[in-house]
Amino acid sequence: MKQKGTNFQKFYKGTEKKGAAKKEQLRQERKQYKKERKEFFDQKRAENRQAQETGTPSGKFAVTKTIARETPTGEMPLNKYLAHSGVCSRRDAADVVRSGKVKVNGQVVTEPGHKVTMKDDVRVGPKKVYPTKDLVYILLNKPKDYLTTTDDPQKRKTVLDLIQQATTERVYPVGRLDRNTSGVLLLTNDGDLAQKLTHPSNEVKKIYAVTLDKPLTKEHFDSILKGVHLEDGVANVDVLAYTDNADKTQIGVEIHSGRNRIVRRIFEHFHYDVRNLDRVMFAGLTKKNVNRGKWRFLTEKEVRDLKFFKKGKK
Repeated sequence: MKQKGTNFQKFYKGTEKKGAAKKEQLRQERKQYKKERKEFFDQKRAENRQAQETGTPSGKFAVTKTIARETPTGEMPLNKYLAHSGVCSRRDAADVVRSGKVKVNGQVVTEPGHKVTMKDDVRVGPKKVYPTKDLVYILLNKPKDYLTTTDDPQKRKTVLDLIQQATTERVYPVGRLDRNTSGVLLLTNDGDLAQKLTHPSNEVKKIYAVTLDKPLTKEHFDSILKGVHLEDGVANVDVLAYTDNADKTQIGVEIHSGRNRIVRRIFEHFHYDVRNLDRVMFAGLTKKNVNRGKWRFLTEKEVRDLKFFKKGKK
């Protein structure tokens, strides 16, 4: 196991540039910022012109970024059908089907692999669902105190409350962040992509910034790198680093496991309290230029990169 890797240097403050090199870095960052700002406003002006020409309202959320999807033909598994309908991810859809909440042509079906077509009447509860034609991809910088779910029986705040102005399509979170975990979260109605990004075999990388209640000792640091034995198996990290040599409570973790509360449980195993947990990267996506609680659409290039990423590279 590596302690610091090239993918993690941005979180390791001990390697900061100084002097002329740092000035040049700042100059390049300002140049890039001005370029991105110009492109952003050029795009907004073009969208407003298009809105005026088509008669679409030209407000802040007038233009929704979508990618057209081919209409499904032939048979498909019921859980895939639900995912394409924006109900939830394919893995979660399997649980919905098994729970007995889904009817096909008036009959309850509890087998996720049950084959259906566009001609079938598929309902989740009383509501009829059908695959959406437009695919939406939204990156949210999730704040604390929001649940990563599409619905909460207790009516607590969910991440959908933060993006309700973004699209009229039914989207759902890809993976989960705990209520008290902040950071990068992808929401989409693309069931195939959600399946790819959450399947353990694809080893999608995540990077977290962790704040502990006390300094992480060298002994525990080394133990974590060797693998931590938890109740549901060994938890391995890919990269571990102190992000501030002067403050050993600040830790960076790169991991590909998607197990529930895995980062928190690793540190809790050694009796540390995780005071703050922020996901700074997911599958190559970062929260750069997205303030806490805000969102943006993915670019077409980002969508292509996600669809064609190589195992372990994101």
